[in-house]
Amino acid sequence: MSSPERGWPLWEVFVRSRRGLSHNHAGSLHAADAEMALRNARDVYTRRNEGCSIWVVRASAITASSPDEKDPFFAPAADKVYRHPTFYDIPDEVRNL
Repeated sequence: MSSPERGWPLWEVFVRSRRGLSHNHAGSLHAADAEMALRNARDVYTRRNEGCSIWVVRASAITASSPDEKDPFFAPAADKVYRHPTFYDIPDEVRNL
């Protein structure tokens, strides 16, 4: 097998600490495949029984917004009038919506 220096992909690890809670990002690791990533994540991130579920996701499969885009990406869409109720004509026979 090759080593991380020779191209093992990077995996992001998410751990759920208890049932009913959300998975939280715990860290990253290199592994040859998903099974190895899952086993290594268990060994590294849940050594003291602090997890009940683990997700591993290949980092290259994650698409995220950039912090640099924060203002334009999350700005309200005032230019999209179809999102506002005033854009639609309500027939007279409709009394309540």
